[in-house]
Amino acid sequence: MPKELPGFYYDTGKNRYFPMKGPIPGSSRKRKSPRPILSNTEKDKGKFMKSRSDKLLHIRELCGKVIASRKGKLNFQREFLKKQASYPLISKYDGTQRVVDSALENLTVDINLAEGLLNTDILLTGGMNGSLCIFEVGKVEQGFNQGVKCLPDRVWPLKVGYREGYCDSPGHLWRPPGAFIHMPSNVSCIKMSQKHPASFSETSSKNVFITTLGAEASGGTVYILNLSEPLDFSSTIPTFRRRISEITSFDHTVWTADCSHDQKRAVVGTNRGAAILDIETVVKSWVCRSKSDVFSIRFDNSENVVLCGLRNGTILAVDTRQKPGDFSGRLPQNRIPSHPEGHSTMGRSSARDPFQIKGKMYNTISMPSSVCCLASLKLYDQCFLASSMDGSIKLYDHRLMRGAIQSYEGNKNSHSRIQVGVDPSETIVMSGGEDYHLRLWSIKSGELLFEDKFMDTIPSVVCWPNTEGLQGVGRHKQGAWLGSEEGLFFMDWP
Repeated sequence: MPKELPGFYYDTGKNRYFPMKGPIPGSSRKRKSPRPILSNTEKDKGKFMKSRSDKLLHIRELCGKVIASRKGKLNFQREFLKKQASYPLISKYDGTQRVVDSALENLTVDINLAEGLLNTDILLTGGMNGSLCIFEVGKVEQGFNQGVKCLPDRVWPLKVGYREGYCDSPGHLWRPPGAFIHMPSNVSCIKMSQKHPASFSETSSKNVFITTLGAEASGGTVYILNLSEPLDFSSTIPTFRRRISEITSFDHTVWTADCSHDQKRAVVGTNRGAAILDIETVVKSWVCRSKSDVFSIRFDNSENVVLCGLRNGTILAVDTRQKPGDFSGRLPQNRIPSHPEGHSTMGRSSARDPFQIKGKMYNTISMPSSVCCLASLKLYDQCFLASSMDGSIKLYDHRLMRGAIQSYEGNKNSHSRIQVGVDPSETIVMSGGEDYHLRLWSIKSGELLFEDKFMDTIPSVVCWPNTEGLQGVGRHKQGAWLGSEEGLFFMDWP
């Protein structure tokens, strides 16, 4: 009897040893069953969702926050947020039509209940029909028997069973009785300081800045919503209207506004230029006079300079550090040349179609069409985003002013004033288009992360919840609120 060898067997007919691994000589080989054919969509989605996620998690455990790639070292958190942005969950709230197509803000306030104070998130919305509303978020109808309850309904994705069981909204919305009023004209702006802490309960200034566009017979008006005391919606007398006070009015159309960090100053964009307003003394003075409407306005991070986006496509950097004077005070006159898209006036002497501007200004740049939105960044304090009515969205640097340092392609616009939104981590930039699509890009790379249509109107306004998140639903702090003529939408990521 032949001796047994580990890993071999003895064939008596051939009188030799053969390895146990591998085919037996002379035996037929079994054919491998073909793999199931997957569609390109399934291949891409499966490859992206599984291998990409597994790779990111694997690299995070081994390398911490840094990911090495052919493009250099990348931040794990930013790459993961970009992946999330490509697969959002979107809900639409019923009963919110035509009240949130011109202005939208999210803030945290105290509400009086029989059991005591309730700290909760609210949405303050403005419509082109002059409506001004408060919606309470996440703690619907606690202690109240009246009001309007708005329910969420999934609108994207519509695939049955997709992420089944996941709560893709922060709950119902509730509009208390007396929390809806009509302003004299269209609500053009609702603004609170973007640099303020998330909760009003921890701040000394508790006011919200509201402007109306104006009508044919009168100009725009500036209002203050006083939130120094808790809101009380159980009273038979509506308190919302009594909290709003008019502080000044203009003989011009008021398109936009912005607040300073301490909320003591505001700058207002009109069809005749930009004016700075001392909110405490109600003294206003021009910082820029122009025959071209100021469609968008924003304090820079130093708050010594105001960025003004004009109807003719020019972006001005205006110095606000000047002696306070009366409203008709004289300003230095400037001759501004019109340059090709993205170029500044720095070091240029030739002019094409010049126009006159009054004010103390730094360098200017031009966009190809009317500037409809400006957004400053906190992490990159020298940078700001600008969008124009030809669909262009670009990132500029104050220190360079030689043109855009990044572009975000694919948006559609021709004449609409559409707001651009930036998430709290400043990873994603978001904008709606006249084709009713919503698009998300990576701020750094300009890569298009998401593009889809889930409404039949223009997504015109956007805001993110406070960075502290909603109490009890902290996982929704990365979500975004969207507004259009069709109503309120909430976009969330798991």
